[in-house]
Amino acid sequence: MANSISERDNIPAKYDPTKVEDKWYAHWLKNEYFHSEPDEREPFTIVIPPPNVTGVLHMGHMLNNTIQDVLVRRARMQGYNACWVPGTDHASIATEAKVVHRLRDKGIKKSDLSRDEFLEHAWEWTREHGGIILEQLKKLGASCDWDRTSFTMDERYSESVIDTFIDLYEKGKIYRGERMINWDPVALTALSDEEVIYKEVNSKLYHVRYKISGSENEYVTIATTRPETILGDTAICINPDDERYSHLHGKKAIVPLVNREVPIILDDYVDMEFGTGCLKVTPAHDENDFMLGEKYDLEIINMMNPDGTVSEEGQLYVGMDRFKVRKQIVKDLDEAGHLVETEDYRNKVGYSERTDAVIEPRLSLQWWVSMKELSKPALENVMNDNIQFHPAKFKNTYRHWMENIKDWCISRQLWWGHRIPAYYYGEGDGQFVVARSSEEAVQKARKKFNNDGIEASDLRQDEDVLDTWFSSWLWPISVFDGFYTDEEIDYYYPTNDLVTAPEIMFFWVARMIIAGYEYRDEKPFSNVYYTGIVRDKKGRKMSKSLGNSPDPIELMKEYGADGVRMGMLFSTPAGNDLPFDPKICEQGRNFSNKIWNAFRFLTMNMEEGTHYTPTLNIDEEDLSDKWMLSRLHQTIKEVDDDFSKYRLNDALKKIYRLIWDDFCDWYIELAKPQTYGDPIPKEKLNVALGFFEEMMKLLHPFMPFISEEIWQYIQERSDDESLCVSDWPEADDKKIDGSAITQFEMMQEITSSLRNIRAEMEISPKDEISVQIRTSDTESAEKILDHRIILDKLQSISDLKVSNDLNKPDAAASAIVHGQEIYVPLEGLIDLSKEKERIEGEIQRLQGFLKGIEKKLSNEAFVNNAPAAVVEKEQKKKSDTEENLRKLNEQLEDFK
Repeated sequence: MANSISERDNIPAKYDPTKVEDKWYAHWLKNEYFHSEPDEREPFTIVIPPPNVTGVLHMGHMLNNTIQDVLVRRARMQGYNACWVPGTDHASIATEAKVVHRLRDKGIKKSDLSRDEFLEHAWEWTREHGGIILEQLKKLGASCDWDRTSFTMDERYSESVIDTFIDLYEKGKIYRGERMINWDPVALTALSDEEVIYKEVNSKLYHVRYKISGSENEYVTIATTRPETILGDTAICINPDDERYSHLHGKKAIVPLVNREVPIILDDYVDMEFGTGCLKVTPAHDENDFMLGEKYDLEIINMMNPDGTVSEEGQLYVGMDRFKVRKQIVKDLDEAGHLVETEDYRNKVGYSERTDAVIEPRLSLQWWVSMKELSKPALENVMNDNIQFHPAKFKNTYRHWMENIKDWCISRQLWWGHRIPAYYYGEGDGQFVVARSSEEAVQKARKKFNNDGIEASDLRQDEDVLDTWFSSWLWPISVFDGFYTDEEIDYYYPTNDLVTAPEIMFFWVARMIIAGYEYRDEKPFSNVYYTGIVRDKKGRKMSKSLGNSPDPIELMKEYGADGVRMGMLFSTPAGNDLPFDPKICEQGRNFSNKIWNAFRFLTMNMEEGTHYTPTLNIDEEDLSDKWMLSRLHQTIKEVDDDFSKYRLNDALKKIYRLIWDDFCDWYIELAKPQTYGDPIPKEKLNVALGFFEEMMKLLHPFMPFISEEIWQYIQERSDDESLCVSDWPEADDKKIDGSAITQFEMMQEITSSLRNIRAEMEISPKDEISVQIRTSDTESAEKILDHRIILDKLQSISDLKVSNDLNKPDAAASAIVHGQEIYVPLEGLIDLSKEKERIEGEIQRLQGFLKGIEKKLSNEAFVNNAPAAVVEKEQKKKSDTEENLRKLNEQLEDFK
């Protein structure tokens, strides 16, 4: 499989990722480089944030999984037993919605099917679509252990979910209770607080008056954005200290339209300064109202059906959709004389994360996890940095949520998912047992209800399933079968790094930490790397609905997987959003081409029949060799430091500069022989190949395909050799020669200044120039002369003088580098009379420009009234112009 050294003549002129990526990915899989089994090595473990089984690859997945791949590939090269566990989440709400939609297209309603029939369709969908995103990740180069692919509905995984429910229930940490929940009227299920997205919208605030019972013309006015909930009002609340309403203490009000008499209650919960100071209380449809209802034993009227239509309890508008009711009830209130006024109002409204439906607060009997005690170790171990967040700024967000944590509603009114293992006996829902199976439930029920005659047919299992996150919070444990066997969990757990998005910090990260301490008494991972959000050029989050997200597969076809990976990572530090533009992928593709062309240039200098062996045994007399070796080890050291701090963006930029700037733009140029057309000497070529080999190792985690392709070409490899399991380069401080770096940088700056002079004076690169350098530093003068070959190779120099007693020649261009004055005599190179005219013209232009600035600054009205920054900017223009005029006048003197 490996490229042969004899194939160098056949290296394509252009790099074609489409011919490389599938080849090397198949090679990696064939040799099982990604597979891991416990052994004597230290493990390095990452578990993938499992994408929804319904999903396809999007830009957020691309960024997240590229980062994971970078971390795991480097760890593999460092000699760790690297294990990256892939898998998918069954995604109850999203998958059920997809299945219902497909059934609808076939003319089938979910209600027409039994539960088992519906689940057959759900499994059919899962088998068809469940592996799509994982196959797409392979195109990206993800080096997951595909033999370990897990699914949250796998039989063994499901066992661990059910057993966890039973364990927490038996510990008293799971309970069943009627509480206010977020209800999705489209998905017809409860949602957790974290599954609600709040959006600021333009609404209406309706001021409605309620008549005081027993009075002729006395009213109180309330303001609401949800007038349809008036149908469920069971009280009016006022602040006991509000003197405006002290005469209403103990009285009752009449709910308009339904004419229900309700008490006026007193509670300091009401803000006297907000609105009218009167609050309508609808216990079944608002969380705060529910608390007031419990406190004052108010009637609870559930005026809305699960699908968002008005229920029989609402009395009016029965069966109408809530939003149609809103429009109608406003008209009816107005006609009845109850609507005081309507005003425009900007407020936040909760939407379902999954269906984008407006959420309804709803009183409902659900299953809950008691979180207060359970979460304490999870808070403590993040705040003390036992688990580290990158960037650390997210600790405060985490702390705030954990300190104010609420009980977790874990039941969902769906069929696809892990069915709650509760079995009810009798007509009501009050008598139940929790068991792993119906057989076990029968035995428990007989004992609990003291009835040996109970059979399975007498029990009915809870219809609800568990919240998807109740299965994924066990992910780092269950993927290693950690509830039932010790071998793998003891070896791989705790995992090393988790890469995820901050928006699921509470959905998933916090809950995994909670589960880790509850069931392993240990953290689930040591580091959490939070990625940013991929946004378009307008700053909008990429989404299908906006149509602003490119197809990742098409991007990889156009720019290559390496190009896309490099482009994304180059543009996003940890925790920062990525403003995505396809041009960043173009930069990645250009880098691939630069690397390919540099390598191809080296191979074109190889003489047929000559064997080349990459080496880092440099020529100690060659400054470019000493400098390049120093830069290599300096970069390795800095990259290792960046990895330790999870600054992958910085690490990639350093590798980019090493390859593009140092190696391609400088080292290769200096490796060329002075006589055009001669090949690079074998010894020099071997060293250049040695550098290339090490650079490909550094690059591999970021751009695995092109680095593997070139590494295989550099020298003979056996069929089972691969860069992905080669040794990560080690930095050697002894090989970082600070003096060589300083000397070479000085030669670089001298070369750059000469290039600038050529450009400014329009001197052809082919024309020889005479160079004079005045320096008072004898050592620097000697070094420049010692390394003159660098200037000779990069600049056409006829004569070089370096001394401390040189005078500036007439008609010479000049520059200053590290206090050294560089002169290039211009006579014979350019038309001096034209240059003199150019300088004189530029002087005249700047003098006119300066007069305009001076006039503005002499205007007291401008100086006194303009912003300080504007005045300061004009003063800076004046000083810069004066400095430029001074330099031009000095140059003009040289032409006299």
